[in-house]
Amino acid sequence: MSLYGAAKAVIAPATRTLWPIEADGVDHVPARGPVILASNHLSNIDPLFIGVAVPRPVVFIAKEELFADGNAAQRALTRALRGLGQLSVDRKPGQSAQEAMDNSLQVLREGNVFGIFPEGTRSPDGRLYRGQTGLAWLALSSGAPVVPVALYGTDRILPHGRTVPVLRRVGMRFGPAVDLSPWQGEAGRARSRRAATDAIMAAIQRLSGQEQVPRFAATVKAEMEEERADRDGTGRG
Repeated sequence: MSLYGAAKAVIAPATRTLWPIEADGVDHVPARGPVILASNHLSNIDPLFIGVAVPRPVVFIAKEELFADGNAAQRALTRALRGLGQLSVDRKPGQSAQEAMDNSLQVLREGNVFGIFPEGTRSPDGRLYRGQTGLAWLALSSGAPVVPVALYGTDRILPHGRTVPVLRRVGMRFGPAVDLSPWQGEAGRARSRRAATDAIMAAIQRLSGQEQVPRFAATVKAEMEEERADRDGTGRG
């Protein structure tokens, strides 16, 4: 048994006991070969549930902050993510977004399952935000199919600002691979990347039922932080 398999044999039953998982359409994930799982993003704990529900090993390249050594709950999450083969990335000054994409492309070239949250950050309010076009670049450059995934309920388990998870049921839906043939061979064209990414986000929305917002989540988060700072009297204005 692989290290991933051994870790999952321990982590998956414990996770399913604490948070019963209802997963529909997992058979849309190919049994072999490279595939991209593109999911909405509601909570830092999202990669754990996708990793538990999918039979094959899933690699996420997650931000370094997710692998925090804080309280007992944070340490447990860190151990679970690392046990399931997740890679942490420290986005140091000078590291390009293209470098991160190249690392992700290598995961697919090795025939693995790659998980990505195209919104780029957690939804600030439960709605589905605009996708980052790096997703389409990966798909069109690798030729890997993109399976849309919709998570629901994870925002109530570990919402932003909470450090101790709540015990609740988790659900997810997997859809058929998105048809990206209209943009095949056009990874280098910005308009094609945008259109392909929008098609993937539309597929996620059909599964999740979320209200779709034509803005980037990071921009909305920054505006919310600025408004909060102004209310608290800590803004620069």
